[in-house]
Amino acid sequence: MSIKVLMFGWEFPPHNSGGLGTACQGLSRSLVSENVDLTFVLPRHIDIDDDWLHFLFAGVANIRVKAINSLLTPYVTATEYSKTRFFYRGGIYAEDLFSEVMRYAEKVDAIVAEESYDVIHAHEWLSFLAGLRAKELTGKPLILHVHSTEYDRSAGNMNPEVFEIEKNAFEKADCIVAVSGYTKNIIVDKYNIHPDRIEVIYNGVEVPPRYEKPNDQPEPRLLQLKSHGKKIVLYVGRFSMHKGPDYFIKAAQKVLKYRDDVIFVMAGAGEMEHELIEMVAEAGISEHVIFAGYLRGEELDSIYSSADLYVLPSVSEPFGIAPLESLIRSTPVLISKQSGVSETLEHALKVDFWDTDEMSNKIITALDHPEMLEELKKNGHRQALLLNWKAAAKKVINVYRHLIGK
Repeated sequence: MSIKVLMFGWEFPPHNSGGLGTACQGLSRSLVSENVDLTFVLPRHIDIDDDWLHFLFAGVANIRVKAINSLLTPYVTATEYSKTRFFYRGGIYAEDLFSEVMRYAEKVDAIVAEESYDVIHAHEWLSFLAGLRAKELTGKPLILHVHSTEYDRSAGNMNPEVFEIEKNAFEKADCIVAVSGYTKNIIVDKYNIHPDRIEVIYNGVEVPPRYEKPNDQPEPRLLQLKSHGKKIVLYVGRFSMHKGPDYFIKAAQKVLKYRDDVIFVMAGAGEMEHELIEMVAEAGISEHVIFAGYLRGEELDSIYSSADLYVLPSVSEPFGIAPLESLIRSTPVLISKQSGVSETLEHALKVDFWDTDEMSNKIITALDHPEMLEELKKNGHRQALLLNWKAAAKKVINVYRHLIGK
C-alpha cells in the first residue's frame, strides 16, 4: 500500500521565483515515481500542465478548481508584501504578510475534510502554520522541510515574528528535514532544537536527458564575446543579501585590475538589483558586467553552458541548487564555504564569502589554468549526476515510514 502524503508549499514551476519551487518540483516528481500518493497544496490557483501530480488550491469552497490569489513568494518580506499589495487590484488580499500567512492556514479545514492522509509535509515558514493546522485536525505526523531559516534570509537581523513562527513550528513538528548540515546547525544553535529531531537530506538536481553527457549550447551573444577572447564568469541567483551578489561585484572589481578580458554576467532579480547596478557604476566596471535578468529554461541552460566559471558567494546558503545546475551543464564552480552545497561537492573551488581577495585570486588562477578548469568540469559533472532527486526522495520516504510505522 502506498503512503498518502499531504504536502504544503506556495510556489511551483513555472510559477516560481527561486530555487524553492524547483526543489519542491524535483522532490515531488521523484516521490511520485516511487509510488507515493502525493497531494500538493498551494495557496492560490495557478495553471500547471503537469498531470503527474495531484494539486489542491486553498482559498474557496471548490479547492480543486479556483482559489483566492496570494502574494506569497518564498523570499517576500513584510515591507515587500505591503508594496506589492498596493499595486494589485484583483483578488482579495490580507492587510499584511502575517495575516496572509494566517489566512492560508485557515483554509486547511476544507482540505483535510476531503480525505485522509498518512503524513503531512510542509515546506518553509509560510506554509508551516498550514501544516500545523492539518496536524491539529487530523492527528497525523508533521514533517517540516527547512530550505532556509529567518537567520539565513535576514543575514542574522531576524524578524521576531517570523522567528517565532519557525521556532513554534519546529517545537511541535514530529520531524524536521534540513537541506544541509549547515542548516541543521542553525536550527540547533539559533532555535534550541535537539539535533536528534532533525534529519539532513540534501537537495538534488534534475538532469535533463541531454545533459547526461557533457554538452555545449552557448548563448549566441556570449559566444560572440568569447570568440573575441573574452572569459565569462557567471552569477545565477536571487539579488538578495544572503546570496552575496555584492561580494561577487567586489571580487569582479579586483579581478579586472589584473585581467581586462573578463565579462561578469549576473542572472537573477531581487531587492538588491538597483543597489548592485549602482555598485557596478561607482566601481567603473559597467563595460565588464552584464545584468541578464531572471532566466529559466533554455535561456538559463545557454548561459550556464557559455560560462567559463560559475561563482556562488553566498553569505548564508542552506543548500544552493544553482552550482549543481552549473555542473550538470559542465561549467565548473567556485562556491562559498558558507553554503550547504559545499558539503556535497569535492570537485569545486571553495572560499569564505567575505574573502574577496581570495575569491578574486581563485577566479584569476582558474582562468589562467584551463587544464584545471577542465578537470573541475569533468569531475564536478560526474559528481553532480549522483546528487539527484531520486536519492533524496528515498531518504524522505524512509522518514515517512519511520513516522507512520509502515
